[in-house]
Amino acid sequence: MQAVLSVPRLSTYLAACSGDSDTAVQLYLWNAAAASSLMLPMHFAEVSTRNVVADALESVYGTRWPWNHSFEFSLPSPQRGFNPRSELVSVRSRETTTGKVVAELKFVFWQKMFTQRFDARLWDGHILSLFPNSTATADSDLRARIYSDLEVIRKLRNRMAHHEPIFARNLSAELEQILDLIELRSVEVAAWVRANEKVSRSLQTKP
Repeated sequence: MQAVLSVPRLSTYLAACSGDSDTAVQLYLWNAAAASSLMLPMHFAEVSTRNVVADALESVYGTRWPWNHSFEFSLPSPQRGFNPRSELVSVRSRETTTGKVVAELKFVFWQKMFTQRFDARLWDGHILSLFPNSTATADSDLRARIYSDLEVIRKLRNRMAHHEPIFARNLSAELEQILDLIELRSVEVAAWVRANEKVSRSLQTKP
């Protein structure tokens, strides 16, 4: 197994298992299975959230909002790190429909739409109705809460994408955070995901 996975990749698992190679391999396999099971709830959280943003953008900038210059120049364009404006321009240059652009924009793009700079443009007076199951009473509180939830999901998602260890994380709490985010938009969809997710069962079999 070490010849295939490499010693550095297994070292974290060996350390967690006091050097027991058999248990380390079992933990590695469990880690991969747990990551796989998280894809379903994370998919629904991502899709429901990006669709809300797309609806909000359409209400302000029209159905062709990806090509609206006012929207384009409302986006930050930092020299370092993720650049939302460049991301939008790049994606729309190779797609012809709004739906295709929505599907191709990176997860972090949608998260960035929940920063304070978009309060007046998108969220003030609207976000509570777009997420009708929230108990928040202030637009800015809900917007900040969603940004924080998406940050947790983004970091977890990135670790999974790079096949990095997630076994030491509080996956039970993070699952609840993901499900709660879905529930902000739809109680029915959240209930369906709760009934069909396999994460909870996987957590019970951790080596």
